[in-house]
Amino acid sequence: MKINENLAISESGFLFNPSTGESFTVNPIGAEIIELMKEGKTEAEISEKIIKSYEVDIKTLQKDLHDFSEILRHHQLLDQYEETKN
Repeated sequence: MKINENLAISESGFLFNPSTGESFTVNPIGAEIIELMKEGKTEAEISEKIIKSYEVDIKTLQKDLHDFSEILRHHQLLDQYEETKN
C-alpha cells in the first residue's frame, strides 16, 4: 500500500486530494497509518508499529487496516500505479 503522492496531508489529519477536489479528516491513528504509508512501510510493518503503540489484537487490527485501506482505495487516495502492480 502506498499513499497517492499528490495527496496533501496536514499534521492534524486533514487530507486533500487535488485530483478530485475532495477533502477528508482522519483520526490520529488513521493519520499515523497514512504517515507510515507515506514512508513506504509495508502492511506488516504498519501492523507491527500499531500493535506496539496501542492495545489491539492482531485479528482486529488486520480487519481494521484492511477496511481502512479499502476506504482509501475507494476515494482514490492510494497510488494507482502501486495498485495496478499488485
